[in-house]
Amino acid sequence: MNKQVNIDELEVGFDVPALPGMDEADIQTPCLVLDLDALEYNIKKMGDYAKAHGMRHRAHGKMHKSVDVLKLQMELGGAVGVCCQKVSEAEVFARAGIKEILVSNQVRDAAKIDRLARMPKVSGGEVIVCVDDVANVADLDAAAAKHGTNLGVFVEIDCGAGRCGVTTTEAVVEIGKAVRDAGNLTFRGIQAYQGAMQHMDSFDDRQAKLDAAIAQVQEGIDGLKAEGIECDLVSGGGTGSYYFESNSGVYNELQCGSYAFMDADYGRILDKDGNRIDDGEWKNAMFLLTSVMSHAKADKAIVDAGLKAQSIDSGLPFIYGRSDVEYIKCSDEHGVVADPDGVLKVNDKLRLVPGHCDPTANVHDWYVGVRNGKVETVWPVSARGKAY
Repeated sequence: MNKQVNIDELEVGFDVPALPGMDEADIQTPCLVLDLDALEYNIKKMGDYAKAHGMRHRAHGKMHKSVDVLKLQMELGGAVGVCCQKVSEAEVFARAGIKEILVSNQVRDAAKIDRLARMPKVSGGEVIVCVDDVANVADLDAAAAKHGTNLGVFVEIDCGAGRCGVTTTEAVVEIGKAVRDAGNLTFRGIQAYQGAMQHMDSFDDRQAKLDAAIAQVQEGIDGLKAEGIECDLVSGGGTGSYYFESNSGVYNELQCGSYAFMDADYGRILDKDGNRIDDGEWKNAMFLLTSVMSHAKADKAIVDAGLKAQSIDSGLPFIYGRSDVEYIKCSDEHGVVADPDGVLKVNDKLRLVPGHCDPTANVHDWYVGVRNGKVETVWPVSARGKAY
């Protein structure tokens, strides 16, 4: 069980990198900093958009892995619940009392299925899981019967990501019928998340991929309807595509996650007017705060955020608000910052925008929430490491 964190009992440098009331300049580094004004702006903006377009928004918890961030998404942005990728991740949100949980992934291992089937008793709400193999239905049904629960089921369609999901209407219908006939499962609809196109730079290229996905999903809906099976929910949509799904007339639930933090990789993609989406549409809200620890070389500053503090699978971070210095490479414990004019000093702090926010968040214990240069709150990364 996750314990409630009592900040008053913690000590800076031993348990947490900062405490409320501190100056940002005194935060221990490297650590994750949330600009609370920017975060709240992003959350409200997505919430207003979803509401205006008649869409549910089930925020993706795999991005931030934080009960506190999710609750902010629900309170300020009207999010209906959470998407998780793994059972252990979902258990964290269930223990926190989140009532609508989607495991937007397949669960096939017997022990994991058993834990999943117990989860509705923990959360007191609905738990949905994705299925792309009819053989999975009987296992889920038996586990739910064992624990006296009911699990919701989405048929997952592979609409272009090339990972999980069925590719034919016949397979969609076969799974839908099996779920309908199961005693302890409820057919809830379709998941169709086109993940492969989320980071394509061109707006038009992304739209073309989604147009094909929307047509494929509509065929699945029609096939189910011919068998008397209604899709209450059609779920998908990410930070790079939510406007396509929400105007499709087919989807009614979004699964956006990264919009709330906005990383460097997402920030590079272009909106319909050809502008980067981190230059007006969304604000950078999560930063990896790092300190200069050495300037023994005149043209290089060495900072304390290296590979162990971030993921560089989507490229190196950029230094926020600075054009005079550049983060150019890293090793386990060090980052190298080009400083040709020697403007940096030891103990100067820099805000880095990570290339990929999801795996970066997963290597930290805490978020430090900052407003106007002061620490306002400290939140645990509640589901850190929950990958099983």
